[in-house]
Amino acid sequence: MIGTLRSIVLDCKHPAELARFYRKLLGGTVEDADETWSVLTDPAGRRFAFQLAPDHKPPLFPDPQGSQQFHLDIEVGDIDIAQPDVLRLGATRVSDAVGEDRFRVFRDPAGHTFCLVWGKTTGDS
Repeated sequence: MIGTLRSIVLDCKHPAELARFYRKLLGGTVEDADETWSVLTDPAGRRFAFQLAPDHKPPLFPDPQGSQQFHLDIEVGDIDIAQPDVLRLGATRVSDAVGEDRFRVFRDPAGHTFCLVWGKTTGDS
């Protein structure tokens, strides 16, 4: 092993706002270093950092010419309860994703995609 994962970092135009969106989604605490960097530490101690990128353009998804690069899978107990809650926080639904039998795709307020997943079984990613 060379090292350990310290943070997952998302580029965005408004770091503090996006950190608070994810705090409402995942729980935890937010620390703002300055206007260019905010960190959410979730209840399990994982760090999600939000970095100012003034020219950030969200990935297109689905996009036959490219990829979303990465996304977060967020496990929920009941999708029918979680979906309206996440929409109230400011997420938007990706309505043209394919194969959503145990996941639904959303965009955070900065346009990064994430999935709400439920009914996870061993071997799922």
